[in-house]
Amino acid sequence: MHWSLTTRYKILLEINNAVITNTSKDDFFKTLSNELKKHFNYDRLSIFLYDDEVKSLKYFASADGIQPEGFSADVRPLALGAIANMVVQSLKPVIIDDLSCYTDHSSIGFMVKAGLTSTMAFPLILRNRVFGTLHISFKKTPDYLSELSEILSDVSKQIAIAVANMVAYTRLTLEKQHLEREKQYLISSSEDYRLDNFVYVSPAMVEIMKLVERVADIDSPILITGETGTGKDYIARYIHFTSPRKNHLFVKVNCPALPPSLFESELFGHAKGAFTGADSQRSGRFEMADKGTVFLDEIAELPASLQAKLLQVLQERQFERVGESRPVNVNFRLIAATNRDLSGRIQEGKFRQDLYYRLNIFQIHVPPLRERKEDITFLIEQINQVEAKKMNRPAPKYSDQALDFLQAYHWPGNIRELKNLIKRMVILKPNETIYIEDIEKSVATENKPNLINNNHDCTLAESERQCIERALIKCKGIIGGTNGAARFLGVPKSTLQYRLRKYGLNPFDYSKN
Repeated sequence: MHWSLTTRYKILLEINNAVITNTSKDDFFKTLSNELKKHFNYDRLSIFLYDDEVKSLKYFASADGIQPEGFSADVRPLALGAIANMVVQSLKPVIIDDLSCYTDHSSIGFMVKAGLTSTMAFPLILRNRVFGTLHISFKKTPDYLSELSEILSDVSKQIAIAVANMVAYTRLTLEKQHLEREKQYLISSSEDYRLDNFVYVSPAMVEIMKLVERVADIDSPILITGETGTGKDYIARYIHFTSPRKNHLFVKVNCPALPPSLFESELFGHAKGAFTGADSQRSGRFEMADKGTVFLDEIAELPASLQAKLLQVLQERQFERVGESRPVNVNFRLIAATNRDLSGRIQEGKFRQDLYYRLNIFQIHVPPLRERKEDITFLIEQINQVEAKKMNRPAPKYSDQALDFLQAYHWPGNIRELKNLIKRMVILKPNETIYIEDIEKSVATENKPNLINNNHDCTLAESERQCIERALIKCKGIIGGTNGAARFLGVPKSTLQYRLRKYGLNPFDYSKN
């Protein structure tokens, strides 16, 4: 059989056109098999992918035709594939017209046992690197084996390009799926930030949330201020998840936690080789947040050198990775938070005034928990249920006195302190009733409701008792009402009654004074 030059080109073109449109490995291999059979018969067709790092062979797709014994393993060491090993080592085609002469190799012995007599194998090479091998075997050696090998040598070059593209396409598809799963995980991983977990009834928070709803749809920067533990992080996430950017990443940067030497690399990323240890290119937080939101927590701690770069990024919406001069364009929304007085930091020369003005287009001040006591009972109920569910434990119940105590407490650690206390109760008292005595054990004595004076010459209990006695004397033994001791001390009536029982004080003893 003889193929003219025109016929050879036609075969190459037909194979190329047939396989180029396939996007799955199995479809590609099936199409290739059908096209080859149009021009000659064979008894086995297979393609192996070669992993140079671990020196192994892996089927690109299920082989077509005869399946010799011992060839069933999907992945095997290169050393066990005698013919493929020859091709990989020589980077040249291997043509064997009589396999029976090489049965000392176990893999060839399996082929002979299956009835195959001859084979041809070709390296799949791209960019001077062999990444696979093409194998075609026969029961009866073709008369035109030499001529066929010349044609298939050209065909293998086309197949190499197609297989490499298919492998790259498959890898990118898997990476995309992985990144999509990772993105969904990052978006929904924290149950703490579910919108339906956000509860408030106090007038102060109602006004704040009205402002939050108004600014959520606007892409301008937002500055959130407030004491530590007031929920600035929660407000930032609430804004993100109610904004048009909610289907993209919310990327938080805890400014004080980043070492100054790595600050720029973390925010803007770095190129491969930019510094010692930069073995690959890395995307920074701003690049990760493209089409999403960047949340800079405790922005007052941002170094002065980076404040200037941040201002530039906000103005130009682009930056350069460390070690690169090519600008990277990004589309993000910036939310910043601080528990510091930025005006004071500006006067101290520690914060740029122009950056402050850029950030302070909308400012949201989150009040401390002691200024929104109406929310405490609702927060306790909500956090109690959420934490119990997370720990798979029955939620404890809080007595009225315990709730009064918690409302009177001034919460220096704000919501974070409240949450930690409730977690502790879920762990220690599941499905039990929480009394005031249980809470007193968990609340630091110096942070208890302010019923005492600062007399350092007596014990805490003595000082508290004296304070209550003075209030009873002043109010003539009256506990409740507008002229009562509870109002005078600024605590709930039930809390004062508990204290009276604790210290054995009888209000009637003071009614005649």
